[in-house]
Amino acid sequence: MKRSKTIAEDIGATAIEAFWCGTSFLLASTVVQPPVASLSHIFGRRPALLASLTVFAGGSIMAALAKNIAVLLGGRTLQGLGSGGILALTYVIATDLVSLRERGKWFGLISLNWAIGSILGPLIGGALVEVSWPWLFWINLPFCGIAYIAIPITMRIKRKGDTSVNTKIKEFDWIGTIIFVGSLTSFLIPLSCGGIMYDWSSPRTVVPLVFGILGLISFGIHIKFCRKYCKCDPLLRPSLFTSLTALSAYFATVIHGITVWCLLYYVPLYHEVRGSSPITAGIAVMPFTGTVAPAAVIVGLLIAKTGTYRPFIWAGWVLVPIGMGLMLLLDNHTETFRWVLIYLTGGLGLGILYSAQAFAAQASASNSDLPFAASFYAFCRSLGQGIGVAVGGVTFQNEFRKQVEKSPEFASKANEWAKDASALVQILKKSPSSMQLMKDTIIDGYINGLRTVWLVLTLLACIALLVSLVCVKAKSLDRKFETEHALDQAGPKEKKDQRVPEVNV
Repeated sequence: MKRSKTIAEDIGATAIEAFWCGTSFLLASTVVQPPVASLSHIFGRRPALLASLTVFAGGSIMAALAKNIAVLLGGRTLQGLGSGGILALTYVIATDLVSLRERGKWFGLISLNWAIGSILGPLIGGALVEVSWPWLFWINLPFCGIAYIAIPITMRIKRKGDTSVNTKIKEFDWIGTIIFVGSLTSFLIPLSCGGIMYDWSSPRTVVPLVFGILGLISFGIHIKFCRKYCKCDPLLRPSLFTSLTALSAYFATVIHGITVWCLLYYVPLYHEVRGSSPITAGIAVMPFTGTVAPAAVIVGLLIAKTGTYRPFIWAGWVLVPIGMGLMLLLDNHTETFRWVLIYLTGGLGLGILYSAQAFAAQASASNSDLPFAASFYAFCRSLGQGIGVAVGGVTFQNEFRKQVEKSPEFASKANEWAKDASALVQILKKSPSSMQLMKDTIIDGYINGLRTVWLVLTLLACIALLVSLVCVKAKSLDRKFETEHALDQAGPKEKKDQRVPEVNV
């Protein structure tokens, strides 16, 4: 069977442009989450969710029809914007409909869906690429169609005390949104492409990074005082950050996101270096993703039953550094049963945290802030994934470069090889046996580079464990359930019957 062309081959994209196909999605998905959550509070959950779904579907169509890299990047960016909105609103809507104590069950189900997608995605994607890469995007449309039908039927959520459209528009923090989106984009882009497109010392990396940090500081000042000078609800409520428990939960969630992203990206890379096909390498991640789902669901049920979350957070942050530390033992010849057991350990810890970590932030928030705490929790995980691009990339590249530079024959290739690790794997597979010295040098560089990534993840997980032990306090999950966005229980017929009758005078 003739192999289908890859995306890069078909549209003539360079390695850097292909890199941006994934990064543009991740960046857009991250920056859009707080604005969408805030807009949903003003205009309603259902319109915001349908709008996000429409943007995602439009991006999928645009990417599927792309004949050049510019259109493909535009489609991927739109997909990211829609995906970020859907992700944030999933947590927000669960917060609207379920009491705090019962919420763990639903967060566990959300994690279950994520895990199913993570397991099936590489398998279905790998199979579709063999046929025709546009099907990677067309396959989204039937699911979008089902959602278009189901959302209006099942999701009749109405904001209490509805106000006029003009009042709603005035409530939105337009200034804060512009500052936040611009600053975070300026911060994340150089983090994502530093060391790949430009050196870390290059002004093209340093200048936007500095401006992004300064912009985020100015955004913090803005949300502190915006109610005084522009009479609107701040994009992020300052009250979310007054509790040490909440702050530690957000910090740990960023580390959780960094860990998850690095594992999803570098574990398949490790197996491809060992000679596995892309599909087989994707399957190798299943001990992680397959453990996350049941752990998240079970822990959600246990938290609902016991009303306590701290022991589960501590257990999760004990297992994650153990799992990451054991990954330092991985080499080019590690037996299957060993790496499966190692992955199961880390996956169990990450799954526990998927459900448990959210409670530390939500239990510290007031009832009116709960939806915002939920959306910011989702944002922190996505932010961690964006930062994980930089953390994993810089760590791997530096160590890989050092290892290659030790070889006199290939020292001159060190910088070139370090910049595009994924493409180098394919070169490695196609290299003839006569180039065994080069292959051994690359494999050694990969294994040592990945070990350094595992070491960094271990240290970060240890920091998160320490922070959770010291800062996370026990808060009651039993409180009166209050929400500004409740289910509209009356159907159309009931509403018609509830009209005020005319009175003839």
